[in-house]
Amino acid sequence: MREIPASLHGPTYAEMQDPTRLSPQFRLHAASLRLQNPLHRDNLFNVHWLDEAGCISAMQIPQAITGLEANLVVLDGGSFPAGSMKVGPACAMLMERELQGIRPGQTTVVAPSTGNFGIGVAWASRIKGYEAKVVMPAGMSRERYLLIERYGAMTDLTPGSEADVNLTLQRTRDRYADRPDCVVLDQFSDFANYRFHRHVTAQAVRDALQELGLSTGDLFVSAPGSAGTLATGEGLRATWPDIRIAAVEPEECATLTHGGHGTHRIEGIGDQMVTLIHNVDATDLVVRVPDSLTLRGMALFSAPDTALTDLFGVDPQVAARLRGRFGPSGICNLMGAMQAARYLNLGPDHTVITVATDGEDRYGSVLASLTQGQGQVATAEMAAWWSEILSLDPARQVLALAEDGHYDRLHAMKKDMWQADGVDCDQIDAMRTSAFWDAEYARIEEIDLQWRELRTPLGKGS
Repeated sequence: MREIPASLHGPTYAEMQDPTRLSPQFRLHAASLRLQNPLHRDNLFNVHWLDEAGCISAMQIPQAITGLEANLVVLDGGSFPAGSMKVGPACAMLMERELQGIRPGQTTVVAPSTGNFGIGVAWASRIKGYEAKVVMPAGMSRERYLLIERYGAMTDLTPGSEADVNLTLQRTRDRYADRPDCVVLDQFSDFANYRFHRHVTAQAVRDALQELGLSTGDLFVSAPGSAGTLATGEGLRATWPDIRIAAVEPEECATLTHGGHGTHRIEGIGDQMVTLIHNVDATDLVVRVPDSLTLRGMALFSAPDTALTDLFGVDPQVAARLRGRFGPSGICNLMGAMQAARYLNLGPDHTVITVATDGEDRYGSVLASLTQGQGQVATAEMAAWWSEILSLDPARQVLALAEDGHYDRLHAMKKDMWQADGVDCDQIDAMRTSAFWDAEYARIEEIDLQWRELRTPLGKGS
């Protein structure tokens, strides 16, 4: 029987963006729970981008690796509780639904997901006292299911893998959408996901660049699964109005590029749709990345530290910091950022930013299948893999959306899908205007005010 907390708890958007808004004593208390008691309710206040030293969890990738003249910075999403930044949108969605009236003991939380978002929902639901169920494809990495089960959630598995996420959405609608005892947290259509990244992740980027001594943000790159992370780029335009935004997708499932719906192996992205919360008119470029090179790149960054040092001559401490920090989608983002930076001819005075959603810890089975039981891959073979990545031609891999009516095409794809799901046509059309997205973002102030009034005062009953 799951213990049901007597009160509502968790951070506001403002506190996720800037934990220093909390008292120093409470922050120290919460930080101590990261390892000591990760299922304590105050561990919710560790849902932010700061690391244990109080700096933004970010890595600057050496130019010897990227082959770029431009700076390339990666936010490290694996530093979040539950091991992925996707726990941030999960907590934001749950908070907003609690403001609408759901309560532990009365509601089962249902999350369609391919893994990381489901893990985040399972973790947050466990802490808050909700039963949770994650609807996900049966073909994902074994570690993802184990983590969901570790947090006490159930899984409802659909056929296929990442490219079959539409089946999880259909099952969610058929089995749970109309049940009064269930609430669906749909990361693909819930604007709390958009709000979290435009507010919280965008500020983390600004702070990370300041800490690294970099003055401008010129390109933000992220692969859309739900497309929530892409809202980071919109948030950054408040500081750097000319920053470009690039979406990355598997070459084998080039939905944004030309409506492709193929199968691929990059878990967490390429979900064969234009999501409701994707502001496509704010996206400048689409970059295609081959899934085989993505998995090989993950193997390289999962190899012993000496591999990165031997291959690229990077400092051993830098190699140790990079090792294991990239899951497949993080490597996909890294490769996409390299291609987009080359396409735009960015130089030494420019900075590219992307995100590693999670680390290698939930892909051991994927890495094992890549090497087919042969053990550690030889350094020479990894060098050949990376050389193939560097040889990709950005003129072939990158699509500029401002050309040839691509915005109209993507908007039509969005309308076709979401109208069929019951979303009002006028609302979808309104998404062509910046006023729509600014209004969704502006709701944060009122949401935070309501949440501070509703939740139990911090420090009471902890």
